[in-house]
Formats: sequence, C-alpha cells, structure tokens
Amino acid sequence: MTDRPSHLPERLALLADLNAARYITEGLLTGKEDVPAVALNKVTEPLPGDEARAELQPVRDLVDDAMHAFGGEKVTAADAWLAPRLHATLRLTRREAADRRFWNYLALGVAPDYVVWRHTTDPGKGEAPKVAAKRFRGGADVQAFARLWWAAELFRNGSDYTPVVTACGEQEMFNSALRLTVIDHRPTALALVDLLVRGTVRTGREVNALVKAVNASAATLMYDVMAPDAERDGGPLARWIEAAEWAPAVARKVLPEGPDEERAPEDSVATLAEHFAELFAEAPVRGKKAEGDEAE
Repeated sequence: MTDRPSHLPERLALLADLNAARYITEGLLTGKEDVPAVALNKVTEPLPGDEARAELQPVRDLVDDAMHAFGGEKVTAADAWLAPRLHATLRLTRREAADRRFWNYLALGVAPDYVVWRHTTDPGKGEAPKVAAKRFRGGADVQAFARLWWAAELFRNGSDYTPVVTACGEQEMFNSALRLTVIDHRPTALALVDLLVRGTVRTGREVNALVKAVNASAATLMYDVMAPDAERDGGPLARWIEAAEWAPAVARKVLPEGPDEERAPEDSVATLAEHFAELFAEAPVRGKKAEGDEAE
C-alpha cells in the first residue's frame, strides 16, 4: 500500500497540473508505489508569504488521525469528520481554494497514502482495485481534498459546521450537489441538509432525485429572491484567517468553529425546505415503485 511521503517540507506548496500528472502512475493508482517525494518537491512553487496557516504538519497530523480513527470501519465515514476540520485548519479564501495547484500538492505531496486509503475502489471484472486519477488531480467535486473543503465551505452555517457533518454523511451530496451552482446560495444548501435531518430523504437515490428536482426548479424560480440570504461581510473571514497565527490545532472530539459570519436567515431556509419537500414528493426516485403499483 502507498505510504506517507518520505520527505515532508515545513510548508505547503503549489503543484501545477502538468507536473502533477507525471507522478500519477499506474503503480500509485493501484497502491503499489510511493510518490518520489524529493523529486516532486523540486517542481513545486512556494506559497506566498510566511503565514502559519501554510504549515504542512497540522494537515498531515489531521490526515493521520482520520485514517487511524476510521481505519476499522467504512472509510467513507471519514468524510464527515475530516471536512470541517480540514476547512478550519487551512483557513483559505475561496479564491485560494479555487487554485487546483494547491489541492494537487495536498494529494501528492502531503497525503497520497490517504487518497489511496480513502478512494481505492474495486472495478470488478478481475481488475485490480485502484484509485481514479481525478482523486489526485481533478475538479472541486471529486478531488480528494478539494471536495471536503468545498463541502465544508458551502454547507457550513456561519461558524457552525454541524450541517457539514450531516451533508458529508451522505455520499450523494458530493456526487450530485457539489456540482450545482445553486448550492452557492446558503439557504438552498441548508434546506437540502434540513430534509436529511428530518428524514424526508434517506438514501443516496433519494438525495439524487431531490437534487435533480431542486436544480430543475431553479431554472424557473430564483431561490435568492424567494429566500434571500444575509449580506456576506468579508470582515469575519479576514479576522478568522488572521487568527490562524495563534490558533491551536483543531479539536478532534468536538467540532471546530468557522469564521464568525452571520447565519443564514431561518425563515429563508424554512421556506426553501418546504418547497423542496414538495418537489421531492413529485420527483421520480430510481428503483422506487410509484404509488399504487402492485407488489411483485
């Protein structure tokens, strides 16, 4: 199995797509090879500045703790634990998080062993279990670390990461919801989580059907008009990032706190939750019999 890098610099870095591709070998994808850490770090670009949030070891420690805590159970359970803690450890702006080079480096330079551990799947038909290359170098909804950060960013409610834990507990939220632009509207994201909490939707197929219905409805309804969000103030985020200079490592047993931003209006979340429940009642769910169908 792929091991942790033999060489870990003191600080995080950026790794361009073309350079990252050189190290995503068949041996790595099948967990039979390690990343040549020294060679890889020679082609990285340093992060600007000398802020504490760019230190590498806190991220590596977090990944080690995730693999230790969830090594004896279904590895997907690690997502709900790791997503809020990764977000609170990195303290990035959205602009910084949109840089694929950052996530390339986390996956290949910091924790390739985590990517192999978390995302190895069995393709069947006699083929060896392997990781999809997009888990190392891919979009925000599929790359191993970017998907966790963006889920935490889009589903948190101000400083509260509780909705993130709920959302990340259902894999279809990653597979379907993270791809949609409507999720950038906080009341929309939180209303989806509310239906999970209520038990209105329970399975991955139901979440998929709900998300499709919500996205289709957005073509005719403007959710930000129907359920306005609070105005976003950049001050709390800037102060939260600045506080990384003296903040301790994120807690492992309790949820950390995000930037002290105003929460989404409860009335807006409730309005959309009711609307989405109505949409779901009419949505086709794959494998679910229509009302009135006879049992086989």
